[in-house]
Amino acid sequence: MRRALLDVAPLRASPPFRRLLIGQALSGLGGQMTSVAVMFQVWRMTGSTAWTGAVGLAQAVPLVALGLFAGSVLDRVDRRRFYLVTVGGQAACSLLLAVQGLLGYLPAAGVLLVVAAQSCLTASSGPASRTFIPRLLPKHRLAAGLALSRITFQGSMLLGPALGGLILSVAGVAGCYLVDALTFAAAIFGALGLPPMSHDGEPARPGIRGVLDGLAFLARTPVVRGALLTDLATTVLSMPVSLFPLINAERFGDSPRTLGLFLTAIAAGGVAASLLSGSFTRLPRPGLVMLGGSAAWGAALTLFGLSPSPWAGLAFLILAGAADTVSVVSRSTIVQTHTPNALLGRVSAAEQIVGRAGPDIGNMRSGLVAGASSGMTALVSGGLLCIGAVALVGAATPGLRRLAAPPPGPADE
Repeated sequence: MRRALLDVAPLRASPPFRRLLIGQALSGLGGQMTSVAVMFQVWRMTGSTAWTGAVGLAQAVPLVALGLFAGSVLDRVDRRRFYLVTVGGQAACSLLLAVQGLLGYLPAAGVLLVVAAQSCLTASSGPASRTFIPRLLPKHRLAAGLALSRITFQGSMLLGPALGGLILSVAGVAGCYLVDALTFAAAIFGALGLPPMSHDGEPARPGIRGVLDGLAFLARTPVVRGALLTDLATTVLSMPVSLFPLINAERFGDSPRTLGLFLTAIAAGGVAASLLSGSFTRLPRPGLVMLGGSAAWGAALTLFGLSPSPWAGLAFLILAGAADTVSVVSRSTIVQTHTPNALLGRVSAAEQIVGRAGPDIGNMRSGLVAGASSGMTALVSGGLLCIGAVALVGAATPGLRRLAAPPPGPADE
């Protein structure tokens, strides 16, 4: 049973990793609070769902447009220094949001412009932070380290919105933004203790040529390409969040309590899987684990779409959240252990784009299908398409199925 629990050995083995993780956990918590505050402020200023929908657009477009170019820059410079500069810029954006929240100088479009500027910096800091863990931990500890990183992300998803709502009620949007700005100090402190993080080997070529080199690596590396395609299959084809209000109205009486539980259930399943991550991070075939987790995500959502009971539906969403964590941790382990350090910035940027843009596209697909049919049809068809696509990727990528985990270090034998 002990081997099934979350493996905390990376925290003991690497103090720099421990500081980095704590800093990123606090910063992630602040980021979730700001997401709530921005949505609240824009709604109060406009009363328009089109404007609140534009918040997601302001966050997603810079990540997609700039991500690969930022990754190319990362493969030419000291990634630690670049990370510190971009995180400092994000903190400055949060301070600007706090000032405008207090003084009320910016219209809604101005708030979204600051959000977009902060997202431009996230397009650089996100891939940079992904390149640190493979340098701080040996390969046989990487999966456990990524599981620890995942649980901090899920913890911020669970706690951040609730804390944001609490601070909003006490100190307003300016208070939320200010707390977020202060949490960036923790991220900076965590990165200050890192060793230099320059790339190895030949630096990336500037501009579009460096981006094309990164895409060429993905094209000729079936294992990494298959891992990213699997993630696209789970998000683009079967993302369910945009369907929750409709499913709740169609099947479960349109209760606000049920709707809130739908969102919480996926995160709760993810946290549970992270706490038991030793059960899958120690398995010898991470490719098969990733494919199995992705297929289980699709199956759980299909069963949720068919479920006549809200309680059974919540159980299937918990299973979906757990399967998603299994898939994400395994995918990141594969990508980071099979990418040369000289290309890690660009590949990490591609992974971030898939992880951030895929769900947005998937929610849009689900909404369009539901509009033409029903919420149940969109959910069930998406889940089945996900299973089929994962099976196709697995069949077309035998190296992914046969992939072996790194051997344990001397201390683990």
